[in-house]
Amino acid sequence: MGERRKMAVPLSLEKAATWIVLVPVAFFFIYPLWKLIALSVQTEAGIGLRYFADVITHERTWNAIGHSVMAAGASTLIALVIGVSLAWLCAYTDIRWKSAIHVLALLPLLIPSYVMTLAWTQLAGPQGVLNRVASWLYGGPLELWNVYGLDGIIVVMGLTHYPLVYMLTLSVLYRIPKELEWAAHSSGATATTVFRKVTLPLALPGIAGGGLLAFISGLDNFGVPAFLGIPENIPLLSTLIYEEVIGFGPSAFARASVLSILLGVIALAGTGVQWLFLRKSRVDQTSAEDKSIRRHLEGYRRGVEVLVGLFLLVTSVLPLLSMAANAFIKAYGLPFVPQNLTWKHFAFVLFDHVGTRAAIGNSLMLACLTGVLCVVAGTWFAYWRIHRPSFMGKVMEGAVALPYALPGMVLGLAMILTWIEPIPGWQPGIYGTVWLILIAYVTRFLILQVKSSTVSIMQVGKEVEEAARINGGRFWTRWSRILLPLYAPGMATGLFLVFLTAFTELTISSLLWSSGSETIGVVIFSFEQAGSTTHSTALSSLIVAAILLVLAMGGLWKRYWQRRIQG
Repeated sequence: MGERRKMAVPLSLEKAATWIVLVPVAFFFIYPLWKLIALSVQTEAGIGLRYFADVITHERTWNAIGHSVMAAGASTLIALVIGVSLAWLCAYTDIRWKSAIHVLALLPLLIPSYVMTLAWTQLAGPQGVLNRVASWLYGGPLELWNVYGLDGIIVVMGLTHYPLVYMLTLSVLYRIPKELEWAAHSSGATATTVFRKVTLPLALPGIAGGGLLAFISGLDNFGVPAFLGIPENIPLLSTLIYEEVIGFGPSAFARASVLSILLGVIALAGTGVQWLFLRKSRVDQTSAEDKSIRRHLEGYRRGVEVLVGLFLLVTSVLPLLSMAANAFIKAYGLPFVPQNLTWKHFAFVLFDHVGTRAAIGNSLMLACLTGVLCVVAGTWFAYWRIHRPSFMGKVMEGAVALPYALPGMVLGLAMILTWIEPIPGWQPGIYGTVWLILIAYVTRFLILQVKSSTVSIMQVGKEVEEAARINGGRFWTRWSRILLPLYAPGMATGLFLVFLTAFTELTISSLLWSSGSETIGVVIFSFEQAGSTTHSTALSSLIVAAILLVLAMGGLWKRYWQRRIQG
């Protein structure tokens, strides 16, 4: 009888812990998407597909779908070609300065896409550096390329998202055993045949994973099509949803819900294509990384280094320099000469514009609170998920990942529909406030912290905590003196990623903001929409400087922590 009671107690505690996790996951991650779907089929006469019929029969909807698929698909191809090529060069060849290449290759990913887009407008816009230099050399007006339009959206998205392919492909290439390639060479296979029949199939998981992320990011992206498409009246699904919501028509939310579902279906279709690519692939994830040189370029090395350096200079550095230079110009379009330079735009956005000061404060507060909430909830969820493995745990982890896998516009609209009246008769009054943005940020970015903390927790054996428990260590003692120091690297990585992403977010906040709850991304977008390019470039330049400073501090902290562990 006593044994049954002892078994019943932990069993009941385990069930209670499962429900404690299940209820908030269902409410914050599943319920908003259900509300979105419910609104799309809710009509005055009851349940029906009238809004689907209205939206699908509209010509502008099909234009937006076509533009979205074309932009996401073509930009993914660009990202795949650049990302795989650069990863292969850095992983296998003897080119020099790989650390610098790695940093410059990741720069477009670390800088917000709308800032990189703004930078490209200063480099390749009608009055950009590229066309002005071309006109000066030609001796008259000459436009080599105008970044505004669908082609500009495709190119900028591809150059913004290729780091995703590069990172995942690089990681997989390091783990491919070089003995397999040597065996193929010994059998008489050429370098091209080895790459096509050995390296490429084994690297397919990383390539397909990076390609999927690039495709989903292309569908999700709001900043690039908003900056480059709206001025040319080129709709994409993300911008069309935005236009519907801000239009505030009688059926605006219902039509936007239909568009969100269409966007989500396309994103899920992309995931299905990735599964088809990977269903027969096999890769040994436990293989140790091998960073030895496998291909000597010999006489071609210097030429390859020059080409890679020029590419990174033109795509990662030159647009940002063009943007920073424009921020110092007294008026947009004036030449960059000493008599035309001024600091007044920086002074305006920092001291004179009330909205900018409020936006910086809001973004900092949101990023800090999102980071803290995610590091606590995400680490606790990861710990529970690893130490209490179950099918329900896998389902809940998938539910937590869903808001990040779906486009941000879809989640933003779902947040609006949920928190206007979460429960019939209860209106919490947070719609239009900064707190709704906070809830949306935590819902979207929590999975980043869960994944980062999971890596650290899995590296610490369960016997470590068990030994502390046997020796009389209480719960808080075990966590504060043993577990937290061991989990700290993964927790810090997740916290840093969540903070940086939330600080510069635009897609969700463009739907949820109202007066007094502006974020940095919203203010930059508003400046550009109003034609205040010098102000938008000044604020964007300050954001880039702040991001680079944070990255430098993160690098120093990482070195300090590694030395402390090794010492």
